[in-house]
Amino acid sequence: MPADFSAGARLELRITPSDVGKRVSVRQLAEVTDGRPTFTDTVGVLASWDEGVVYITRRSGETVRIPESALVAGKVVPPAPVRRATAVPDVTDGEMEEIASRAWPATETARLGGWTLRFAGGFTRRANSVLVGGDPGLPPDEALAEVVRWYGERGAPPCLQVPDSSPYAAHAAARGWTREADTLIRTAPLAPLTLLPEGTADPVTLSRTPDDDWLAAYHRTGDLAEAALRVVTGGPSVWFATMPGAIGRAVVDGPWALFGAVEVIPSHRRRGLATAVMGALARRAAQEGATAAYLQVEADNAGARSLYDRLGFTDHHGYHYRRPAA
Repeated sequence: MPADFSAGARLELRITPSDVGKRVSVRQLAEVTDGRPTFTDTVGVLASWDEGVVYITRRSGETVRIPESALVAGKVVPPAPVRRATAVPDVTDGEMEEIASRAWPATETARLGGWTLRFAGGFTRRANSVLVGGDPGLPPDEALAEVVRWYGERGAPPCLQVPDSSPYAAHAAARGWTREADTLIRTAPLAPLTLLPEGTADPVTLSRTPDDDWLAAYHRTGDLAEAALRVVTGGPSVWFATMPGAIGRAVVDGPWALFGAVEVIPSHRRRGLATAVMGALARRAAQEGATAAYLQVEADNAGARSLYDRLGFTDHHGYHYRRPAA
């Protein structure tokens, strides 16, 4: 990456933890060889600054970890120009599932060949199911037995998240694993979403962590608040949107931006709050270099699908869950 500090300029550290969420350029000491220091530069969004460690998310989606003691210079820089790409990257169903899984990370994972076993204390089906990918490295019956054993050790019911196109869907069905919660992953170019009107006098507030208002509006935590907080704050570059009557969440991962947890309280519906939240999150994601949007919606949620149709989302693929028969 080209240096963002001109040669001979005075090096000053002009960023603090209060700049989290802003785009910054930093220089760090890489090593000292024969008494001569060498430096590296990083430009990206300051994702966090905790316990003496700085994390910066580059436009590629890579997160760089830098010890605070290694910083020799840093400054806030203007947001990256918004790229107006209209094409959504061409990815397979499996690749799309891996991207989505990073945006809703379980608190514990294990690999079983091409499958990922996920557990998050019971908070959401997605974070407590096996992401069925390629070959599990075992015959299918043995793989299913290992899934049952692994979740049994954690006192949790076994569950599979299976792309509709996966050959393992038919195998699980033949073994009596019942199908539930058909879901669609839908994608769209991000640029049109950045142009969504605010449509309300109340501003949308963006933050790196969910505040009390956001958590109060997010009604799915139940008795699992601690596990929920760990999941919803996980991901490469996470943003929370809050405004009176509505909330939302976005996760930026390279060219992709996930939109989720878009909630509008019943008394505030049909006021354009959902699109205001999505527009604010889209503009932030575009500043970080994202060019494509995606979301997950249950196949039978006609209202949400209609909204997303109007916003330009189209189906990428479907997936569903399977559980062993009782």
